[in-house]
Amino acid sequence: MNIIIGLIVTFGCVLGGYMAMGGHLEVLNQPFELVIIGGAGIGGFIMANTMKVVKETGKALGEAFKHKVPKERHYLDTLGVLYSLMRDLRTKSRNEIEAHIDNPEESSIFQAAPTVLQNKELTSFICDYVRLIIIGNARSHEIEALMDEEIQTITYDKMKPYNALNTMGDAFPAIGIVAAVLGVIKAMGSINESPEILGGKIAAALVGTLLGVFLSYSIVSPITANIKSVRTKQNRLYIIVKQTLLAYMNGSVPQVALEYGRKTISSYERPSIDAVEQEMMNPGGGDAKAA
Repeated sequence: MNIIIGLIVTFGCVLGGYMAMGGHLEVLNQPFELVIIGGAGIGGFIMANTMKVVKETGKALGEAFKHKVPKERHYLDTLGVLYSLMRDLRTKSRNEIEAHIDNPEESSIFQAAPTVLQNKELTSFICDYVRLIIIGNARSHEIEALMDEEIQTITYDKMKPYNALNTMGDAFPAIGIVAAVLGVIKAMGSINESPEILGGKIAAALVGTLLGVFLSYSIVSPITANIKSVRTKQNRLYIIVKQTLLAYMNGSVPQVALEYGRKTISSYERPSIDAVEQEMMNPGGGDAKAA
């Protein structure tokens, strides 16, 4: 919603200010300049990236427009799963724990946390490291190094759409110059025309520069920044898992280990201690709903 509101404000102020200065909107109506700039930008984007990244970019754009960031229910579900697993690690046999992590879709622990179960990557991340804890030979600093490496890899993959769109956006001003030069070439081909006609064609050519700069700094750059923000917040769930499990491995009881994870959440979004305690007593309950 923020992106849509921002676009309305941007176009409204730019076009409104232009008209208030006495400008004529019909001069800006140069669809073929937009075809040149947009086509060259999208073509370069496709050449520079694999189809997987292209598809992932579409998904990232959808997440940005919907502002698909973790809500309180996501955090509570993640903490609830971790608490249940840590509690069982202390009281149940290895075979009983393995039944949960080998087949999380049929696990009562994961079924009580649908937002975690829907996130296949996060579910796999949790199960993999609980499995390493069960083995018992790995030390906490070794697990921490492995988690850091995997989170870095996950972050790199998640940021590919951001980097790809950012590169395309950075190219738009230069592509706008290309469109403007093509427009000037067209205008020079009509050098014998009247000043009114020639002036109109030169003005049309300059629209190319305008569009290139405008698309780069007023459209693509803010949207890519939103994608980065959304995906950074999504990756926060992995940090919660990391800090909670490491605290448990270092000797903290499950209730205290949860605090290590909870404290990694931004203070603007962090569930209260009471909400977490309620979640421990009633997994999947509470008033917060998944987005």
